[in-house]
Amino acid sequence: MKIVPDTSVIIDGQMRKLVESGEFEGADLLIPEGVIVELENQANEGKETGFNGLEEIIKLRKLQDEGKLNIHFLGERPVEEINSSIRDVAKTARATLITSNRIQALTAKSKGIKTLYIKGKENEKIKILDYFDEETMSVHLKDGCFPYAKKGKPGEVKIVQLDNEIMDEKKISSIIRETIEAAKRDGFIEIERKGATIVQIGSMRITMTRPPFSDTHEITATKPIVKLSLEEYGLAREVESRLSNYRRGILVSGPPGSGKSTFAQAVAEDLYEKGAIVKTMENPRDLQVRGEITQYAPLEKDMELTSDVLLLTRPDFVIYDEVRKTRDFQIFADMRLAGIGLIG
Repeated sequence: MKIVPDTSVIIDGQMRKLVESGEFEGADLLIPEGVIVELENQANEGKETGFNGLEEIIKLRKLQDEGKLNIHFLGERPVEEINSSIRDVAKTARATLITSNRIQALTAKSKGIKTLYIKGKENEKIKILDYFDEETMSVHLKDGCFPYAKKGKPGEVKIVQLDNEIMDEKKISSIIRETIEAAKRDGFIEIERKGATIVQIGSMRITMTRPPFSDTHEITATKPIVKLSLEEYGLAREVESRLSNYRRGILVSGPPGSGKSTFAQAVAEDLYEKGAIVKTMENPRDLQVRGEITQYAPLEKDMELTSDVLLLTRPDFVIYDEVRKTRDFQIFADMRLAGIGLIG
């Protein structure tokens, strides 16, 4: 049997798992040159997806050494769109294209290419969750160090060592790979830059870095442990009145971990219950708000474009998380001039 994988099914490990399960044991695995080019480019840009994909191909070669499949590299270095070149290899070889990219699958099928679309297992538990309990605010894993966590609640935090075994690069890389796979299935890759990837899975935000951006491989995972209603803050009536006044702009300030986002969530929920149309602007999106409150990321990596779209949705109130840079304050001011109620 001839099968052609695209980058998606290589990166998320599904191709290897299918071979290991015996479903494609003994098959001819035709890897298009376009797959290698794309993974190499991503790795050169410092993106974890590129490193993951290349490491997966090395694992597939080990399966070949065990006699479980035969690997062939086909095609020329693509000068056109890479997904198109991968489909061409499958069509020319009369092979089955395997992908976990829904658009790729639909396009291939529309061109008459035999296609197997693989969906990942949803809600599969990932290793990073083993380090959390109901008191854990954040988990910190670093190559060459003991794993530790911050436990407690805003204002009452203690640092706790989680294990007597020092983390190494192999273990952290495995967790990073698994986390990115899970983010593609059940969450979002919010930011991917050279040496840094930030994902959101449910209520958990995970920041992963590697050299040369950081001195070693590191993972920082944060998860909210408290969700309060506005009433529980015991605010003065004047403050509550200001928060519900759509003609005001409010800035909430404080150090990391002091509860700014938790407070903003409580305000958003309270405003919605009072009949306001509430939206958020976040980078990354990690506020824990009800489904009726739409959360927006930077459009084309530009929060100003997000604000332009938001104005067209006519919200009464917008939560802007987080306002840090000069540009953020300028966008905040522009939206206030448009008459939108804001909390930054």
